[in-house]
Amino acid sequence: MARSTLSSRFRRLDIDQYDENRFVEEPEEAAAAEPDAGPEVEALLRQYPWGAGTGRGDGPRGHPGRVAEAPSAFSLVRDALRAFHTAIRSSPANMKSQAMKEQAQGTMLKVLTSFKSSEIEQAVNSLDRNGVDLLMKYIYKGFEKPTENSSAILLQWHEKALAVGGLGSIVRVLTARKTV
Repeated sequence: MARSTLSSRFRRLDIDQYDENRFVEEPEEAAAAEPDAGPEVEALLRQYPWGAGTGRGDGPRGHPGRVAEAPSAFSLVRDALRAFHTAIRSSPANMKSQAMKEQAQGTMLKVLTSFKSSEIEQAVNSLDRNGVDLLMKYIYKGFEKPTENSSAILLQWHEKALAVGGLGSIVRVLTARKTV
């Protein structure tokens, strides 16, 4: 009997690997390999809402001698939505790098402030549940560091996101471990 109690075979299984509170370092290579959507979003934002030209009566994008065609309202909304979805998709929520998170937060704030109030509902309705939760995270992060007039715009976004995501979205954001 004493012989079997001294056995250590049962200790070969690491039960700590199943603990959800266990912290595991993220490899730096994976963090560096994450694509940065900043340039793509910036290019889409440059097209919106003044994508036709420089505003001086020049041709498209400053080319002299060519007549600027005004973009349709539909194409402008589509560019803003593409920038919005690109910024949401490339969110560094799983990253450890604070610099990447700050850059993504700044890009997302630019995207959110570029929308007209009438387009916000369409953008929020195009998201799934996880997308609405991520949007709420960015909205609350924007409230932490307000810039001029950003709070009013973020309140409009919060109203529409709350209508789509409900109170559960707020609870999930406030209790989430992963931040943006």
